[in-house]
Amino acid sequence: MNAPVNLGAAAGTITEPPAARQPQTVEAAAKQFEALMIEQLLKEAQGDDGGWLGSSEDAGSATTSGLAEEKFAEALAKGGGLGLSAQIVSSLAAREK
Repeated sequence: MNAPVNLGAAAGTITEPPAARQPQTVEAAAKQFEALMIEQLLKEAQGDDGGWLGSSEDAGSATTSGLAEEKFAEALAKGGGLGLSAQIVSSLAAREK
């Protein structure tokens, strides 16, 4: 019988991936949501061929481009993105009053 290994407790430095972390503020949640939307837009821009500019990809390229899309989307959202996160925060703040 194999016992599960908890590397997080042993190493003490392993943290949850960014997508799994719970946002601490409404603004953080809104930026996370906007980043997910931007990432989906980028994935749709690839088209059905699975590659940018119509080029086919292997598994390694697909993983690399997927990570790049995720990080690019996060950076865009942190920098203001499409303005969606600011609109969400503003709308929710108006409801609290």
